[in-house]
Amino acid sequence: MSDEAARLDWIRLARTQGIGPVSFFQLLHRYKTPTAALEALPELSGRSKRGPLSPPTRDEAAREVKATERYGARIALSSDPDYPPLLQNLSPPPPILTLLGRAELAAKPTVAIVGARNASAAGRKIARDMATELGRNGFTVVSGLALGIDGEAHAASLSTGTVAVLGGAVDHVYPSQHQRLYAEIAASGLIVSESPFGYTAKAQDFPRRNRIVTGMSLGVVVVEAAERSGSLISARTAGEQGREVMAVPGSPLDPRAAGTNSLLHQGATLVRHAGDVLDVLMSLDRRGVSAPRGPAFEFGDEEDMIGESELARVRQALSPHPMPIDEIARAAALPAARCAAALLELELSGEAQTLPGGLAALAF
Repeated sequence: MSDEAARLDWIRLARTQGIGPVSFFQLLHRYKTPTAALEALPELSGRSKRGPLSPPTRDEAAREVKATERYGARIALSSDPDYPPLLQNLSPPPPILTLLGRAELAAKPTVAIVGARNASAAGRKIARDMATELGRNGFTVVSGLALGIDGEAHAASLSTGTVAVLGGAVDHVYPSQHQRLYAEIAASGLIVSESPFGYTAKAQDFPRRNRIVTGMSLGVVVVEAAERSGSLISARTAGEQGREVMAVPGSPLDPRAAGTNSLLHQGATLVRHAGDVLDVLMSLDRRGVSAPRGPAFEFGDEEDMIGESELARVRQALSPHPMPIDEIARAAALPAARCAAALLELELSGEAQTLPGGLAALAF
């Protein structure tokens, strides 16, 4: 098989609805190649309540590649040299990303700056000053192209290097108010997306975007955030990924500071300006910045056939609340490897979902 065909099969497996990053790499580990995994899908998903999984054809994958390249972007597999290096350490990384612009910016020291969309004038100034000074000190600033803090951080670091991670495809600019900023980042920075070309973002896509924002970064700075906001989800995700979480304190009377003050109460590092952020980042052992690895599950020949009784035990051990897979294996009285194999089949049948960080839950 040609290298091009193998790449297309990697894209096909990654673009198969119902297969997330966890199940993608479990399938790759079990069957060794994307081609072999694709060949096994009809049998694995035969019991699915939603019907067999339907990966795109090679022609469809090739059309996505060509449309992406015509736009000036490219699809990077997680094994490619231009794939963002910190993301490669995640457990698991997004199997594929679309990159538009200067991929080398993601290989520099990186820091995420995120915060409220309805940011105050003070919060906006703090974000601009931080991004400017961090850029001058050799850091690439990463954010999510949202209104407010994100946009200020991007705009202030255009000349030194910024990365915008999108919830939709690289050709879908959201919010529309950032059309000009998007164009400037595409020209001198880097646009990153996990979504297929032409895809319009939905609400459920933004937590995945946030995971990439924090996963690409040595640490994340939250400038302003309400008690329930996407920025707090980013902070929690960063902590799960082993990244440094920093927050700027604010007035107890300002609801936009409630989330950041709560992060500080929970143990986030207090930062007031770029100097504090630099002190934190310079003290990190960057070789150790990576996500905590989930359990390493080995699939041998004896694991190929999972019986109905084992599936039933794992199904019974699952709950809507995500739990560590080793706890599920203990509750099901199964070795971890057989539990992982059963979870893979339950996910492909639409009954379970495996999540980054070695967690699993009932499917919604």
